[in-house]
Amino acid sequence: MTMHQAIAELGHVLGPRLVTARAELEAHGASESHFPLTPPDAVVYPESTEEVAEVVRHCARLGVPVVGWGVGTSLEGHALAAQGGVAVDFSRMTRVLRVSADDMDCTVQPGLTRTGLNEALKATGLMFPVDPGADATIGGMAACRASGTTAVRYGTMREQVLGLEVVLASGEVIRTGSRARKSASGYDLTGLFVGSEGTLGLITELTLRLHGQPEAVSTATCAFPSDAAAIDTVMACIQHGLSPARIEYMDAESVAAVNAREGLGLPQAPHLLVEFHGTEAGVAEETAAFGELAAEGGAEGFRWSSLPEERSTLWKMRHGAYWAIVASRPGARAIVTDLCVPISRLAEAIAETRADIAASGIPGPLVGHVGDGNVHAALLVDPDRPEEWETAERLAERMADRALRLGGTVTGEHGVGMGKLKHMAAEHGAAWGVMGAIKRALDPTGLLNPGKVVPQDR
Repeated sequence: MTMHQAIAELGHVLGPRLVTARAELEAHGASESHFPLTPPDAVVYPESTEEVAEVVRHCARLGVPVVGWGVGTSLEGHALAAQGGVAVDFSRMTRVLRVSADDMDCTVQPGLTRTGLNEALKATGLMFPVDPGADATIGGMAACRASGTTAVRYGTMREQVLGLEVVLASGEVIRTGSRARKSASGYDLTGLFVGSEGTLGLITELTLRLHGQPEAVSTATCAFPSDAAAIDTVMACIQHGLSPARIEYMDAESVAAVNAREGLGLPQAPHLLVEFHGTEAGVAEETAAFGELAAEGGAEGFRWSSLPEERSTLWKMRHGAYWAIVASRPGARAIVTDLCVPISRLAEAIAETRADIAASGIPGPLVGHVGDGNVHAALLVDPDRPEEWETAERLAERMADRALRLGGTVTGEHGVGMGKLKHMAAEHGAAWGVMGAIKRALDPTGLLNPGKVVPQDR
């Protein structure tokens, strides 16, 4: 009865922008990873902060869960309605509200995608650098503290968000942060909400740091005789003071997958993909220095380019690696997981993980943002064979345990959601309980994105 009442009340507020059609619910209950279909009871499409706040107030009064929705590209079940309720779809809140070229910042609504923002910034000489691969929404990227291929130079969403407008569980609207580049004023509430995965509030506006578009860009790919040689080259690159904008790793199996899907002829060996941003002279110098370091590591098959179309092809191949990997085993589903360790332990983490996967009997190609010590596995299972699901889950658990043993974290960028919940106590100890206390303080009835991130003690 409560849900029926919520639907009736929200229908009066939003009219046809409240939807309960089965197809719409299922579209908001699907995940790009292995989680089962988990549809909400209703989907709403607000167009303003005021409407979001009103939706939350109605749901809070009636005890109905509320889950934010961007474009559904998260990988740990973050946006699934684990306990039913209302999905708040931000696809009608996509405006660029302000751009200040002098201050190199902007304010946007949460449903704007990263490519949409960069398209709007083209004429300003500025760019928003965070690139998780998927064309995710800015609000979702902040909520999940996204990073991706460019974090090695520009940082993650944590470094880009200056301030937020947030609707709390009560329906109250608050603002955090400011446009100043630093502050010693009170608790860092902006940092608290960035990465909270919608469990503490719904982000309705973001003020972002921008960066200058580089004068010159150079991209390259090269093959290595072993995974260790590739990772040693990454370490040498960082330790020699080079500043790649991206430095990505693909193992031999992932290279074989993109070769098959894209018709490429890359050597079936571990690869690094690297990109440098800067002035013409600076990029040329760093490119040459990296080439020398890679050659010392036994690299072959260098392909350098500063042509935009060739660079675009290279990064399209890298961003499409997940789909190429899934296609390499027809009919398979992927359990996708990531870990992040100090870069000095990365070669060890990769070697142990590859040995585990090889012994398991299921495919699991690896790729990674190795400049940050972050590696990803796509464990491919036959959905009709339960024993393969169990094997993949054990592999993912061993990867998480390995990350902690090596001084790292169970997730470098995928986030917690539901998928990594079981590892939080091992990583954070008593601090996980503090996270739960913060959740109870801001959302005492547990209605915002329930079942995610914090201890499930109710």
